[in-house]
Amino acid sequence: MKRGLAILLLGGLSLIASADPEPGDTRQQASTLTIQGALDEPHMQPLLDDFRQQHPSLQVHYRNRDTLPLYRDFLAAPDEADVVISSAMPWQYRLANDGYAQPLHTPSAQQWPAWARWRQELFAFTFEPIVMVVHRKLLERYSRPDNHAELLALLRQQREPLTSRVVTYDPRLSGAGYTYAIEESRLSPRYWDLVAALGDVDTSLVATTGEMLEGLAAGRYWIGYNLLGSYARQIVATNPDLEMIIPDDYTLVIQRLAFMPRQAPHPENARRFLDYLISRRGQAVIAGETSLGAIHPDLSGPGTAQAWRTTHGDALRPLTIGPGLLATLDELKRQALLSRWQREFKRDDGQSRKAGNGQGVRE
Repeated sequence: MKRGLAILLLGGLSLIASADPEPGDTRQQASTLTIQGALDEPHMQPLLDDFRQQHPSLQVHYRNRDTLPLYRDFLAAPDEADVVISSAMPWQYRLANDGYAQPLHTPSAQQWPAWARWRQELFAFTFEPIVMVVHRKLLERYSRPDNHAELLALLRQQREPLTSRVVTYDPRLSGAGYTYAIEESRLSPRYWDLVAALGDVDTSLVATTGEMLEGLAAGRYWIGYNLLGSYARQIVATNPDLEMIIPDDYTLVIQRLAFMPRQAPHPENARRFLDYLISRRGQAVIAGETSLGAIHPDLSGPGTAQAWRTTHGDALRPLTIGPGLLATLDELKRQALLSRWQREFKRDDGQSRKAGNGQGVRE
């Protein structure tokens, strides 16, 4: 979603311009926790509120950023954050792989599913499918596209009426969009045909899920492709004109990754919060009070990875936390994929398409 720098100070639970303790105030520093994250406040707030109940004397400062500024700012000052959270999985993995993360050795960390962590340093704590969202105007006129093949057929068969009615990520501007593009190009032999069909209907290209949802809610778009499901779910639940579709052939799943920097200024508080994120209590908050999707193996009701797996089974394709993520950051490979993406998008008529005006790696 679109966002600038925001800082939440827990205690008064208010937005403030600055929340840093005075340099000489060691007592305040000892009771401080600084979290830098790419996660919108409505999703983060229930976790912060519950954690504050457990640690009422702790001052918690949450700085909310877009993913690329978060990554760059951390590299510029790796000693300012106690915990770093982001959905930009390749960039988080790179930081951990480059030695910026310290391990967590609590019982929760030791028992955390192997597929949802890297070593004991990088932990996934959410389970977020990538979805389609359609407007009722589409459903009133045409059949519902339940998978990628049906979407491709619909775009080809209804080219004229769907022109300028479709929106998706611009992989040149969005790290999320680029990550999904490289994963889909590996998963589906028809992916490049779909990119060409999207270009053929003059699909609008934007930088965030928020921009897609705004256009869908306003009726400008009838189809949104590859939205972050955790954000889409909240909007769709309150808007009867919109419907969320989980593709039944394959559905990418991303996870928010969190780590403690080696230079965390308050390491004990960092350990407390990271352990809380993967604890049963913290995960229950995720399942019950957010749309992020909990991973904890003891939780199986609505809002959990287990529930998603029960209803959608083998169609779910979580991104693997491992060295393969680094390949997405190789500059030569990146330029090769983006060049082909633009070539396929313009395949049919060679005209340049609309592009969003956001910048950087965003959601």
